[in-house]
Amino acid sequence: MELDDKIYDKIVELCEEGDNLTEEDRFHDAIDKYNAALDLVPSPKRDWEAGTWIYTALGDAYFIIENYKKAKECFFDALNCPDGVNNPLILLRLGESLFECGEHNKAEEYLLKAYMLEGYNIFKDEDEKYFGLIKERI
Repeated sequence: MELDDKIYDKIVELCEEGDNLTEEDRFHDAIDKYNAALDLVPSPKRDWEAGTWIYTALGDAYFIIENYKKAKECFFDALNCPDGVNNPLILLRLGESLFECGEHNKAEEYLLKAYMLEGYNIFKDEDEKYFGLIKERI
């Protein structure tokens, strides 16, 4: 399925604005832009590739502002979008969000999946505690 060109262009524009706001550390404003973009995606949103990258961007923004519950919800949504289950970044951030929510068993599952797809490299810029959760299992 393809989105209408005008809708797609507006979604991309809003996401680019969100990305720019993220670079300026204006995460709440970025979240507003990403949500506006998500509102343009037809339902069910998990059927669209745009849903994958918008939910991922939202999850990242929520993770950075330490709203781990919302981050977790966004990453679960992204996981259920096209190619979400094969996206190591989604798996990593979902695992990290679960870790921060105290759900260590579930966190371990997703962190292991991220590791299986990307190896240690995906953890190199992350807090050691996340890799520490899985290093005994690998």
